[in-house]
Amino acid sequence: MKRRGFLMAGAASLASPMFAQTDAWAGVSETAQGFDQCHALMVRQSGLVVLTERFRGPGLGGAVPIKSVSKTIVAALTGAALDRGELGSVTDTLGDVAPRLIPANADPRVFDITVENLVTMQAGLERTSGANYGEWVSSSNWVANALGRPFVAEPGARMLYSTGSFHVLGAVLSEVSGQSLLSLARERLGAPLGIDIPAWTRDPQGRYLGGNEMALSLDAMVGFGEMYRLGGQFAGVRVLSSDWVTRSLERRTQSFFSGLDYGYGWFLGEGAGVRYALARGYGGQIICVAPDIELTLAITSDPLRPARSGGYFGDLQRLIERQILPLAKSQIS
Repeated sequence: MKRRGFLMAGAASLASPMFAQTDAWAGVSETAQGFDQCHALMVRQSGLVVLTERFRGPGLGGAVPIKSVSKTIVAALTGAALDRGELGSVTDTLGDVAPRLIPANADPRVFDITVENLVTMQAGLERTSGANYGEWVSSSNWVANALGRPFVAEPGARMLYSTGSFHVLGAVLSEVSGQSLLSLARERLGAPLGIDIPAWTRDPQGRYLGGNEMALSLDAMVGFGEMYRLGGQFAGVRVLSSDWVTRSLERRTQSFFSGLDYGYGWFLGEGAGVRYALARGYGGQIICVAPDIELTLAITSDPLRPARSGGYFGDLQRLIERQILPLAKSQIS
């Protein structure tokens, strides 16, 4: 399989970034304001805030729902577990690291599902997202329900967008670390990044939902993205290994819905000759990182309205590819 990645920028301190907005970004702000679902936008380039605007919705300082951007957070925590030796490799199987999670009625192939299958949503099991989501979260055991579903593809064969895969992955991380997903998120991401991570939804067994319902402030979203832009460092502190960040931004599969490539928790695209990585959540929640032009941005939107690839998400993708990336590229060259 062909894998495409990024040239990672060198690390730099991000403490107290300067604000350097210029008139060049006014057109981006005007376009974003015209989307009635869009709440706020922040753009950093070379460590400087070049644009921050709230158009509607909650104030800039508070945590807001990031929906499936949560999947990218769980992917980062997977890298943190690998860095600490709690997982040996992405080829570790459920049978190896978390056999207690597998229900008695599961297909025997569930034991061979790997960490990589989960973090790329290639487990092969029937999806828990879309039309199946309500039934899944109404079940008495979300992990068992996800793992007890029939196989609709072989593990590793293709991407099947499913929050259940990331919920299982979050449960695996709790199993191998002995900590809740909330504790892991706060200790391994929140503390080094200096961001607040509020508690969020838990399943009937008390496990925090992996892959949905987390909340972050706009600035925290950008800070998380900056850490990836800088190869896993933030303000001189190593948060994730550079190897994990590099591998995360390489193509592993492709989304049937958007056509974008997908790595470890990140959608991957290209615009204006610039490659970018995208964390995407329902309603139009976005973190976008383009290391080659030292760019990180975040967008928050109405979390109750859909943002399909042919609709509002398509508008945001065009804003990124046709306005933001060309402008940022011209500023760096």
